[in-house]
Amino acid sequence: MPHSETVNEALETSVRQILRATLGLGQRPLTAATPLLGSLPELDSMAVISVINALEDHFGITVTDDDIHARHFATVGSLVDFIHAITRPDR
Repeated sequence: MPHSETVNEALETSVRQILRATLGLGQRPLTAATPLLGSLPELDSMAVISVINALEDHFGITVTDDDIHARHFATVGSLVDFIHAITRPDR
Protein backbone atom coordinates (compact mmCIF):
# COMPACT_ATOMS: atom_id res chain seq x y z
CA MET A 1 0.00 0.00 0.00
CA PRO A 2 1.45 3.39 -0.94
CA HIS A 3 2.41 5.71 1.90
CA SER A 4 -0.19 8.33 0.90
CA GLU A 5 -3.01 5.77 1.18
CA THR A 6 -1.80 4.79 4.64
CA VAL A 7 -1.69 8.45 5.71
CA ASN A 8 -5.16 9.10 4.25
CA GLU A 9 -6.61 6.03 5.97
CA ALA A 10 -5.07 7.09 9.28
CA LEU A 11 -6.44 10.60 8.80
CA GLU A 12 -9.92 9.26 8.02
CA THR A 13 -9.81 6.96 11.06
CA SER A 14 -8.85 9.90 13.29
CA VAL A 15 -11.60 12.12 11.88
CA ARG A 16 -14.19 9.36 12.37
CA GLN A 17 -13.05 8.86 15.98
CA ILE A 18 -13.24 12.61 16.64
CA LEU A 19 -16.74 12.79 15.16
CA ARG A 20 -17.91 9.82 17.24
CA ALA A 21 -16.45 11.19 20.47
CA THR A 22 -17.47 14.82 19.95
CA LEU A 23 -20.99 14.09 18.74
CA GLY A 24 -21.63 11.09 21.00
CA LEU A 25 -22.23 8.77 18.04
CA GLY A 26 -20.95 5.63 19.73
CA GLN A 27 -20.02 3.03 17.15
CA ARG A 28 -22.42 4.32 14.50
CA PRO A 29 -20.98 3.31 11.12
CA LEU A 30 -19.22 6.22 9.43
CA THR A 31 -17.75 5.93 5.95
CA ALA A 32 -16.31 8.54 3.62
CA ALA A 33 -19.76 8.80 2.02
CA THR A 34 -21.66 9.33 5.29
CA PRO A 35 -23.56 12.63 5.07
CA LEU A 36 -22.92 15.02 7.95
CA LEU A 37 -24.31 18.56 7.96
CA GLY A 38 -28.08 18.46 7.57
CA SER A 39 -28.19 14.68 8.00
CA LEU A 40 -26.89 14.10 11.52
CA PRO A 41 -29.14 15.79 14.08
CA GLU A 42 -26.18 15.76 16.49
CA LEU A 43 -24.23 18.08 14.16
CA ASP A 44 -25.80 21.47 14.84
CA SER A 45 -23.99 24.80 14.69
CA MET A 46 -22.59 24.46 18.21
CA ALA A 47 -21.42 20.92 17.50
CA VAL A 48 -19.59 22.14 14.38
CA ILE A 49 -17.54 24.43 16.63
CA SER A 50 -16.84 21.54 19.01
CA VAL A 51 -15.73 19.32 16.12
CA ILE A 52 -13.47 22.06 14.78
CA ASN A 53 -11.93 22.55 18.24
CA ALA A 54 -11.34 18.81 18.58
CA LEU A 55 -9.76 18.64 15.11
CA GLU A 56 -7.52 21.62 15.93
CA ASP A 57 -6.39 20.00 19.17
CA HIS A 58 -5.81 16.58 17.63
CA PHE A 59 -3.96 17.71 14.51
CA GLY A 60 -2.25 20.80 15.97
CA ILE A 61 -3.86 23.07 13.38
CA THR A 62 -5.75 26.34 13.35
CA VAL A 63 -8.96 26.56 11.36
CA THR A 64 -9.76 30.19 10.59
CA ASP A 65 -13.26 31.55 10.08
CA ASP A 66 -12.43 31.95 6.39
CA ASP A 67 -11.62 28.21 6.21
CA ILE A 68 -15.04 27.13 7.46
CA HIS A 69 -17.54 26.26 4.73
CA ALA A 70 -20.58 23.98 4.78
CA ARG A 71 -19.08 22.01 1.87
CA HIS A 72 -16.34 20.77 4.21
CA PHE A 73 -19.01 19.23 6.44
CA ALA A 74 -21.06 17.65 3.65
CA THR A 75 -19.68 14.14 4.24
CA VAL A 76 -17.03 12.43 6.31
CA GLY A 77 -14.91 12.29 3.15
CA SER A 78 -15.20 16.02 2.47
CA LEU A 79 -14.17 16.75 6.06
CA VAL A 80 -11.18 14.38 5.70
CA ASP A 81 -10.21 16.11 2.43
CA PHE A 82 -10.42 19.51 4.14
CA ILE A 83 -8.24 18.40 7.06
CA HIS A 84 -5.78 16.78 4.64
CA ALA A 85 -5.54 20.04 2.68
CA ILE A 86 -4.85 22.20 5.73
CA THR A 87 -2.35 19.79 7.29
CA ARG A 88 -0.14 19.66 4.19
CA PRO A 89 3.30 21.07 4.89
CA ASP A 90 3.14 23.37 1.84
CA ARG A 91 -0.01 25.13 3.04
